[in-house]
Amino acid sequence: MTRLFEMVAKPLATIQTPGTFLGGLRLMAVDGTVFDVPDTPANGKVFGYPGSPPGTYPAFAKARLVFLVEAGTHVIVDALLSPYGIGERKRAIQILPSVGEGMLLMWDRGLHSFKMVHAAIKQKCHILGCVPANVKFEVVKTLGNGSYLSWVAPDGKSKKKGAKRIPICVIEYVIEDNGSDKVYRLTTDLMDISTFPALILAQEYHTRWEAENTLDELKVHLLGRKTLIRSKSPPEVVQEIYGWLLGHFCIRCLMFVPKCFRSRNLAIRFEFYW
Repeated sequence: MTRLFEMVAKPLATIQTPGTFLGGLRLMAVDGTVFDVPDTPANGKVFGYPGSPPGTYPAFAKARLVFLVEAGTHVIVDALLSPYGIGERKRAIQILPSVGEGMLLMWDRGLHSFKMVHAAIKQKCHILGCVPANVKFEVVKTLGNGSYLSWVAPDGKSKKKGAKRIPICVIEYVIEDNGSDKVYRLTTDLMDISTFPALILAQEYHTRWEAENTLDELKVHLLGRKTLIRSKSPPEVVQEIYGWLLGHFCIRCLMFVPKCFRSRNLAIRFEFYW
């Protein structure tokens, strides 16, 4: 199942597909989730458990899934399954070989790090990521639209390896949320404010929530069970989850095939066997 998913899962949108491109850049988002898996000795040993208060025991082992989604179509184009104990940040960096030139990659504040920014730019994609409140930036130069130039400093380990700070643009804005103001800060390497104004980038960042909607489709509407995964051994868990990912891809693909695959060089065919 894993190999089959790797073979077929690709972005579907064309430049005409609504909500999928900004200034010629394909909108992509990286996010993560966890799946409850049956509490068998084999699953517990391989996938592990979350922490729990003293005297209690987690009901389920958990498998972590980090995925890359095309924002406008909700198509999951890559996914990495791992034990719960492997952090989301680490797996997010490992999925970045699936992005590249002509893409704008978005992520939430939980994934921000120098390593994430460095790895994404190394793939020649552009970035638009949210930043935690405790991260501080030096204002190097204020731009005409209210954003400012700054840089992301390398962490200690990266600095020892010779990493240099990365120039970025920081966008700060406030959104009213249930009667209170919520401050957002975004970092991006898109510094041409005439082509990519701060207001447009802030608006487009919130399409990152399409990744959350994709999770809703996968975990609520497609799976539709309180206990999501049935498989009692790790190889079967992997097969089941990637089977669901393939099912989700097929549904999204059928929704976009008429618009996306009218090409002499690219055709797709589904055959269903009962």
